[in-house]
Amino acid sequence: MQDRQVILDTETTGLNAGSGDRIIEIGCVELVNRRVTGRTYHTYLNPEREIHPDATAVHGFTLEDLLDKPKFAQVVEEFHAFVAGAELVIHNAAFDIGFLEAEYKLLGKPGFMSETGCTRLDTLTLAKELHPGKRNNLDTLCERYGIPNTHRTLHGALLDARLLADVYLAMTRGQDALEIGVETASAAGGQAVDLRGLALAAWTPPAEDLAAHERYLDGLDKEVKGACVWRAEPAAPAA
Repeated sequence: MQDRQVILDTETTGLNAGSGDRIIEIGCVELVNRRVTGRTYHTYLNPEREIHPDATAVHGFTLEDLLDKPKFAQVVEEFHAFVAGAELVIHNAAFDIGFLEAEYKLLGKPGFMSETGCTRLDTLTLAKELHPGKRNNLDTLCERYGIPNTHRTLHGALLDARLLADVYLAMTRGQDALEIGVETASAAGGQAVDLRGLALAAWTPPAEDLAAHERYLDGLDKEVKGACVWRAEPAAPAA
């Protein structure tokens, strides 16, 4: 069974869905088995209300920019079909999901999460667990993990979703390790496999993967304020 995730971000007219603020942009990036598939969902929306100047300062949009865009009711089925059943990966998930729940409520629907059957993973919560006491906004995480974001002068839902996909994969890189051993096999009720006589083919990673690895190590160097353990010289064997 495929492990399908959707990285999701929204832009809004303000900060409070409960007081009537609305979504003006939705951006989604699909991951399957921790790989970016290239499938995305993106739309701008006419929020049918004014946009707070503080929000415009963040994403650059005024109501006049969006009057010719569809209303949420016009895109809900297409959006629903894209995210249905996925694990949603969102930075500060309560904010975006709160707005989506409010949009579904305005349409008389039972609720966004219940109707789509989605689950959620909050990367802000994950980042706080990994880096307690530090800033963990998206820009800071991009810098920490060596992900280029100099082209991000204003917030945009699809751009931010793409950046968050890179950040999420970097933060969780160790979670997809394959462990094969006696204890693992025993715990699973199987038998250990002896791989000592297996000849493994040598493989050289492509240049872009090596460059991404170096950027990741650069981020670790910043964390430890020096050279991380993976760049340390191995100790000389005892004589």
